[in-house]
Amino acid sequence: MKKVLIVEDEMIIALTLEQMIQNMGHSVISKAASGKEAVEKTIQLKPDLILMDIRLKGQMDGIEAIEKIQMQLEMPVIYVTGNNDAVYQRRIKATRYIDFITKPVSQNRLLKSLKKAF
Repeated sequence: MKKVLIVEDEMIIALTLEQMIQNMGHSVISKAASGKEAVEKTIQLKPDLILMDIRLKGQMDGIEAIEKIQMQLEMPVIYVTGNNDAVYQRRIKATRYIDFITKPVSQNRLLKSLKKAF
């Protein structure tokens, strides 16, 4: 069983992702709604994978949070977002990530991404 951190500021989406992950036999060790909280929880909990939204509450977006995390830890990430524009794509490519999923997320699509990660 792998430990997953969900970083998502919309609670209903976070809960839906959590249910999908649990249905696949993995555990969600925590959820975060901001980039700052994601960085803190990742360093503290050291999950096996981060599911990261791009647009988050607060000053730090998901890409910046991953940049900060990856300066300290080798941490696999799957971006889960409704934002798929060229600016985000360029910034994402500068990080190390496993996959990019656009919302709404289906169970099958998430399963394919998790198989890449694990």
